[in-house]
Amino acid sequence: MQKIANLLVVKDGQVLLLKKPRRGWYVAPGGKIDEGESIYEAAVREFVEETGAQPIQPHLKGIYTMMIMDDEGQQLVNEWLLFTFVAHDYSGDVLKTTVEGELEWHPLESLHTLPMAEGDRSNLLFAVNERGTQYGTFYYTEQFRLLRESLQQSTEGE
Repeated sequence: MQKIANLLVVKDGQVLLLKKPRRGWYVAPGGKIDEGESIYEAAVREFVEETGAQPIQPHLKGIYTMMIMDDEGQQLVNEWLLFTFVAHDYSGDVLKTTVEGELEWHPLESLHTLPMAEGDRSNLLFAVNERGTQYGTFYYTEQFRLLRESLQQSTEGE
């Protein structure tokens, strides 16, 4: 199972997103969790590596399982565990481009329409609009067509 952490910065009604060159899809900066690394450490490290900036007081907003199925949706091909964090400020200067893609600020509303995996859209919209923590499972084909999703949330605390 692949473990991944990503981190979305929300500031002044905008979100910082990474446009990946392969598909032209937008994602929150993030990547693989290293062995022995906490999910928090991984989210911060990946954000710094991919943006050049330091997130301020990030907190966990979602925990998701991504089930990658064959094109018929019958056989499990891969499984990922994703931890999504959000921060409302950062320090330093954000890079324009990195080896991972182009960094761009977008209005919050654009999360509804920008090209991205539909599971990412669900979890990023929750992260910027809702209180609490979301949990879920997304089932995708290998081409990242969403087959189905199951979402739950807790609202205690933030």
